[in-house]
Amino acid sequence: MALAYSILDQSPISEGLTPEQALKETAELAQMAEKWGYTRFWVSEHHDATTLAGSSPEILISHLGAVTNTIRLGSGGVMLPHYASFKVAENFKLLETLYPGRIDVGVGRAPGGMPRASYALNDGRKRDVDRFPTQIDELRMYLEDRIPEDHPYYGMKATPVTKSAPPVWVLGSSQSSAQLAAEKGLSYMFAQFINGEGGQSFAETYRERFESKDGSKPYQGVAIFVVCQETEEKAEWVASSMDLSLAMGAQGMPSNGTPPPERAFNYPYSKFERLLVEENRRRMIVGTPEKVADALEALAEGYGAEELMLVTITYDFADKLTSYRLVAEEMQKRQSK
Repeated sequence: MALAYSILDQSPISEGLTPEQALKETAELAQMAEKWGYTRFWVSEHHDATTLAGSSPEILISHLGAVTNTIRLGSGGVMLPHYASFKVAENFKLLETLYPGRIDVGVGRAPGGMPRASYALNDGRKRDVDRFPTQIDELRMYLEDRIPEDHPYYGMKATPVTKSAPPVWVLGSSQSSAQLAAEKGLSYMFAQFINGEGGQSFAETYRERFESKDGSKPYQGVAIFVVCQETEEKAEWVASSMDLSLAMGAQGMPSNGTPPPERAFNYPYSKFERLLVEENRRRMIVGTPEKVADALEALAEGYGAEELMLVTITYDFADKLTSYRLVAEEMQKRQSK
């Protein structure tokens, strides 16, 4: 089976631009991703984050479905402990009705924001992350319309009633998320762009402990930051914006959005900050199409992954489009040989 390539877009806001512009770019990127042959296009959930415009993936997916035709669309992901599984199921059953066979339900247990946002989302209460495994069971029960007879909600329907149920993915960056995906017999997306350590061992755990449900088979993706340009020099120039953004975020420094490379490339990093940049590069692949494709294929082989999900953040939207286009062209060229 050929390696699948997909995109996760966080609707990042560049310095000097607006959330409206960021969301418009997300929609345009989804259209181009479909044209270039990417398998799926996921959008993220972040709260109280002034540099990322995507706070409600379900609503954004609905818009993306209206401006695309074939590419799969999904959440990367819905932070399930904030919500009732029944409501999440209804949101995605509505999306499945609008765009049948094109919807993925990616769920995670991370907060997606600072603690104050979590309290606001839970009406002042602490999130109950311990219920996450149970919530996944409930979500699937509602999506697949199989509430057992001894359940207090037996006979109830998550509406609209759909002919097909969108698949559920577990998203994570830890051993426990890999184990959970295996236990539930679900597809698993490991976020190496969040955690650059231990991913391959987590992948082994996922495959070794996978429990098939209704004939399900292990299917794993890896999500990673990627910046691809025609030359190494241009790639490093473009990637400098993400280097600085990540370094600032790690130190809790205020940000007005993705900084321009004109400032980021020549930023006077301290010794500690340079170590941060070096460590963050473990979560990134930067270079020419040939170099990036080699690294992506090696990454997939190391994980035994069936799919790679690319996350590209640039100051200039044109550079983002170039990055995704070059990767798609290079991988299609290799797969056609």
